[in-house]
Amino acid sequence: MARKPGSMYRYVRGKPSTRREYMGGVPLSRITQFVLGNKTQKFPIQISLTSLEKCNVRHNALESARITVNRAMEKKVGTTNFRLQVRVYPHVVLRENKQATGAGADRVSQGMRAAYGKAVGTAAEVKQNQVVMQIETTEEFIQEAKNALRKAGMKIPSPCKVIVGKAA
Repeated sequence: MARKPGSMYRYVRGKPSTRREYMGGVPLSRITQFVLGNKTQKFPIQISLTSLEKCNVRHNALESARITVNRAMEKKVGTTNFRLQVRVYPHVVLRENKQATGAGADRVSQGMRAAYGKAVGTAAEVKQNQVVMQIETTEEFIQEAKNALRKAGMKIPSPCKVIVGKAA
């Protein structure tokens, strides 16, 4: 895992590197489930968490947001009264040029020679006004779903807004 803070990977800079078959040692994504809750029932209301800025959302931030929403919804409404869907996938491979520190590091470290870096994680490149995750539920649980998505928005690096609409 990266030693640097997640805020270093927030902004989209340059072209993303996504071709894992040409890279060795890309860590697995922390997020494994993208659809939770009642997967078969049709729900009339759809509440979406939308990103307001273009940014990279790291895989562990997505997993943290997913766990937050799922836990809040299961406690308040039960597992059969909602469907949670994570709408972005972490394709972009994040790299870090690791630097040696401490005594004698100047003899060990390569500095900026061949500084492309090693893969330390993955991120989803989110566009402005893109839906990051959505909850489908019934009308009686709208407030609980909005509150759960508001909490999840705090785990995402971009400012987010919650939008309520009719399910398609």
